[in-house]
Amino acid sequence: MKIGELAKRSGLTAHTLRYYEKIGLLPDADRDRSGHRDYDASALVWIEFLGRLKTTGMPIRQMLRYAELRRQGPATEKQRQRLLEQHRDAVREHVYELQSCLDVLDDKIAGYAGNDRNKD
Repeated sequence: MKIGELAKRSGLTAHTLRYYEKIGLLPDADRDRSGHRDYDASALVWIEFLGRLKTTGMPIRQMLRYAELRRQGPATEKQRQRLLEQHRDAVREHVYELQSCLDVLDDKIAGYAGNDRNKD
């Protein structure tokens, strides 16, 4: 698929896709006879995965590290697994912190609903 279609399907701009390719986050696309980028469907799956990493707060340098390991092939599977496990642990901790904050907000809202005195 051409870059415009990939941009539309991924929700990213063509500029962002070119940038991702330039920094090594997105593998170089094949080129058609005219020299235009021609992506296969696997690019969309990879971009969706990158989006999840970004949403969960993975720093770009770690995303780049993961992408580099991925390019190196099956010999790096254990390293990629460890990187993802470490990130998963960080995400779980963040979710726990957010849940604690949500609990406080719920208590505060319940206090207002019941005319409780702890409405600071």
